[in-house]
Amino acid sequence: MKVKVDPQASTAVLQALPQPIIVCSEDGSITFVNYAAEAFFGASLSVLARQKLEDLIAFGSPIISLVETVAQRRAPMTEYRVRVGSSRFGDERIADVFASPLSESDGRVALLIQERTMADKIDRQMVSRGAARSVTGLASMLAHEIKNPLSGIRGAAQLLEQSVPPEEIPLARLIREETDRIVDLIDRVEVFGDERPLEREPINIHVVLDRVKLLAKNGVARGITFSEEYDPSLPPVYGNRDQLIQIFLNLVKNASEALERTQKPEIKFSTAFRPGIRISVTGVSERISLPLEIIIEDNGPGVPPDILPFLFDPFVTTKTNGSGLGLALVAKIVGDHGGVIDCDSRPGRTRFRILLPVANPAYIAPSEEVMAK
Repeated sequence: MKVKVDPQASTAVLQALPQPIIVCSEDGSITFVNYAAEAFFGASLSVLARQKLEDLIAFGSPIISLVETVAQRRAPMTEYRVRVGSSRFGDERIADVFASPLSESDGRVALLIQERTMADKIDRQMVSRGAARSVTGLASMLAHEIKNPLSGIRGAAQLLEQSVPPEEIPLARLIREETDRIVDLIDRVEVFGDERPLEREPINIHVVLDRVKLLAKNGVARGITFSEEYDPSLPPVYGNRDQLIQIFLNLVKNASEALERTQKPEIKFSTAFRPGIRISVTGVSERISLPLEIIIEDNGPGVPPDILPFLFDPFVTTKTNGSGLGLALVAKIVGDHGGVIDCDSRPGRTRFRILLPVANPAYIAPSEEVMAK
C-alpha cells in the first residue's frame, strides 16, 4: 500500500522543529529555511533565499565542505562541535551539524544545526561545582589547622609594630596585613562548605534588582548609567532574598570594576520568561524547568576568551589582586537555587545570564521543549 505524503504537513513539521534547518541546492543556493533558522541567522526566508550558503556561512567553515561531500556521495554525514560563524551575527557559535541528501537525483542537501552553547555551559558549570566541592573539602580540613598558627603570627606582628625601629614598622605591618588577607581568603573558601538548606519563598525578582541597583548606585557603581528592560508579567522566583541580592550585587560589582576605563559606562538589567530550558539534576527524577531569565549586561572591554570557559571555576580571575572566588560563589548560590548561570562576552558587551525556576510550577506549559539535559 502506497502512503501519500502531504507536502503541507511535511512543511509544518519542519517549521515546528526548534532546530535551524536549511535546504540548499547543488550549487549552494538556499531554497528553504524554517522559522528556527530565520531566528538563528536573524533574517527571513525571502532574504536568505537570495544568498548562497557560502555567502551566509563564514569563509573556511567545515559546513561548506560538508555539504559538498554529502551532495557528491549522496549519503548523510555529521560534523560535531563546529564553529558556526556568519555575516548575520557577530559571535561564533558551537554546534553539531547534520547534513543529509534530500534525494538521489537533484543534489539538494538538508542541514540541521543543533547549537551546543547552553548544554556545554551547563556541563561546564557542573564541573565547576565539582571543583568547588573539592575546594570545600580541602578548606574544611585545613582551615582549623591554618588559622591557629596564623593567629599567633598576627599577634607577634602586632607586638613587633610596637617594639621595632620606625624604619621596620612597615615590614611588621605587612606581616599583619598579609596574615589578615589569608584568614579572609580561608573564610571565603569556607562559605562553599555551607550545605544548610536554604530558607526560600516566592520573591519578585524585580524588587531584588531594584534593591541591588539602589545599593550599587550609592556604592560600587557611582557614576555608571543603569537601564532596565523588565517583563512586568514575570512570575515570582522561589528563592532566598538575601542570597539573590548577593548574586546580583556581586555581578554588578564585577561589571563596575570592568567599566573603570570605559567612556559612558552602562549596566543593563533585563528579565524575560523563557519556557524552553529544562535540565536534569542528580537525585531528581523529573527535569527541572528554568523559565525565569535575568541578564546583567555591561559595555566594558569583555572577558578574555581564554578565561571565559573557566570563569566560574574557583581561583580563576582577571583582577590583579582578585581571589577568584566571587563568581565561583555566585555559581554556587545559583546552583543552590536550582538554576544555572552563563556568560557571553565580547569587547563592548558582556552578558551574565541567570536561569531560575518559578515559585509556582503551574506557570510552566506542559509542552515545554527540552534544550539541555
